[in-house]
Amino acid sequence: MTRSQKYTIGVLSIIACALLGGLGYYAYANYQSFAAQPLGPALPVNQQSLPPTWTASPGPSPTLAGSVTLVPLVNFPTSTPQAFCGGPNIMNILLVGADTRGDNYTYGLADAIRVVRVDFSIPKVTMLEFPRDLWVEIPYISDDLNGQDHEKLNQAYLYGQPGFQYWDDPSAGPGLLALTLNKNFGVQTEHYVSINMRTFENIINALGGIDVNIKDERASKSTGLPIGTHHLDGAGALKVARNRGGGSFERADNQNIVLCALRKKLTSPNVVTQIPALIESFQDNIRTDFTPEQISQLVCVGTKLLPQNIVLTSFPQELFTQTREFDPVFDKRIAILDADFNILSDYVRKFHAGTWPAPILPAASSIAPENEDVPLVCD
Repeated sequence: MTRSQKYTIGVLSIIACALLGGLGYYAYANYQSFAAQPLGPALPVNQQSLPPTWTASPGPSPTLAGSVTLVPLVNFPTSTPQAFCGGPNIMNILLVGADTRGDNYTYGLADAIRVVRVDFSIPKVTMLEFPRDLWVEIPYISDDLNGQDHEKLNQAYLYGQPGFQYWDDPSAGPGLLALTLNKNFGVQTEHYVSINMRTFENIINALGGIDVNIKDERASKSTGLPIGTHHLDGAGALKVARNRGGGSFERADNQNIVLCALRKKLTSPNVVTQIPALIESFQDNIRTDFTPEQISQLVCVGTKLLPQNIVLTSFPQELFTQTREFDPVFDKRIAILDADFNILSDYVRKFHAGTWPAPILPAASSIAPENEDVPLVCD
């Protein structure tokens, strides 16, 4: 090979490497841009007011017997916990199960309302259920309802949807529901996931169904299923989740049973073969403002969750009173739940701070269905 040929090959090699490098950089840049793009309109985070920082009330000073000299406390420097999977330390998510029966999101009430706190540093997931029948102030609706600014909490989602569109924001129902939770209880959420009933059924079916464990008579009466383990398809799981024969609180318990069964199925080894069908079942049918990168972070942290670090909780039932309120929209008195919102807001502050619900022993999870003050820890 002559010197000129070697020179030519060398130059061509350099050009080829430069082109490959350029194409690689271009592909990487495009992926980074795609991964950072939200899949839906973002929540109006800047409109959510920040509640005052919650601090525990000071207790009585300890009484010391005799003259005891205490050893001075030594402060050691502490490091900030490292978040797993490249996520933030804490992520707060509004999870909405809408009662829309079709494949669209034009209308629909918020049939299930959960605020999810994801702690990437432990990691841990805690879900707080909000009763849908709370009588709350809903922003932006009074002009369309002749001055009426109070309705049930689940209607905040409906009034924000395109079918009503009582407020002009792309985040629609999830956005208005997020603002309502913030205004009444100080809830802070950065992201949302909204799913309708048809998509919920499709997801369960794509997974091959779920196995729910009915442990006691109370759960059996509430769900309509005998004590024992039952394999449910999408329609069966939806029926259990929406069963409210025992009231709103029992329905929330039923939803938690279904959520635990769904969590168990999603973390089982054989679910890998069902991933293509699962993706197809919710593609373009779930509303969320997550970016692909954030979804990857959540999937990653999900693989690191211990069962005892998945906690489903509700406000204590004794805080609520069933009563009736005249609703000008329906021109009649309707059944609602009444509560002291200051007390609920205090629970919310502790929930966001990670101090409530307090960690419990794994054995305590077995009595959760009998005692609403004990959070449910998924098996």
